[in-house]
Amino acid sequence: MDLWDPAIAAAGLAVGIVVGLTGMGGGALMTPILVFFFGVSPLAAVSSDVVASFFMKPIGGLVHLRRGTVHLGLVKWLCVGSIPGAFAGVLLLRLMGSDGDVQELLLVLLGGVLVLVSLAMAVRSYLNLLARERRRSSGEQVVEQALSTVTVHRWRTVLVGCVGGGVVGMTSVGAGSLMIVALLLMYPAIRAGQLVGTDLVQAVPLVAAASLGHIFFGDFTLGLTGSVLIGAIPGVWLGARVSSRAPGGLVRRALAVVLLASGAKLLGASTAVVLVVTAAALIGGGAAWAWVRVRHGEAPLASQQRRRRRARLASSPASTS
Repeated sequence: MDLWDPAIAAAGLAVGIVVGLTGMGGGALMTPILVFFFGVSPLAAVSSDVVASFFMKPIGGLVHLRRGTVHLGLVKWLCVGSIPGAFAGVLLLRLMGSDGDVQELLLVLLGGVLVLVSLAMAVRSYLNLLARERRRSSGEQVVEQALSTVTVHRWRTVLVGCVGGGVVGMTSVGAGSLMIVALLLMYPAIRAGQLVGTDLVQAVPLVAAASLGHIFFGDFTLGLTGSVLIGAIPGVWLGARVSSRAPGGLVRRALAVVLLASGAKLLGASTAVVLVVTAAALIGGGAAWAWVRVRHGEAPLASQQRRRRRARLASSPASTS
């Protein structure tokens, strides 16, 4: 491959913008794009995408470090598991070889992880919804627990890091979405934004370890990685600049559907099945999420109903007496 490919750079630009808008990792999008639209072998796509991610991860991590939304103790114990896990994932791919059967197996692994990431995004949104509802129903100002006082469950955290690192080393996907859901369940006292910052910072050494593994043992190519970075780096910057004005939640829900469809296709589903899955996720999933939000008092309709209820109570004879 030449030093850079304009079409791949354009795809990197689009993915970078999405990453900047939503904060999600680019591997979940870039790897299947390279495989589906550019005919890149799965191993080469994973190797080049992991190395490209190493140059994008520190940007968000530095922002969160400056804002104080990073639990450094949690970062340390996640890295204890994720760094060797990432390197082990790459070595496992190397030991498996690079023949046709291994490439097919890697496609299946990618598909399975993309489906899990899509489901993890839905679970994460629901957990955040429940947390907001608890804060509203408490009837009092919630005093957030200081990050420094949160107790780290060391070996469980190491296990989460090890599994997440292994998945990233083998597929380039999963560090953010999968690990964030696990951390949300393990550390409910930490705000979601703080967990995102913590995950971004620990992802830097994680991706560094995976990158070294792929440079030495994977199918890394400078031209492919350079093409992705030429578009992705300005894309991340542009997406971050406009993120405050864009409907990030809507973009994330659309991405969850895209990842689910991509995962189903990589798992060998026919085009008809993929279309049915996509339509069901868009229509059924959208309706189900709207119903859930109404039930938990977050939809605009529910907000209007609350305002009308308060107005009726304020104007009732009992309240004026």
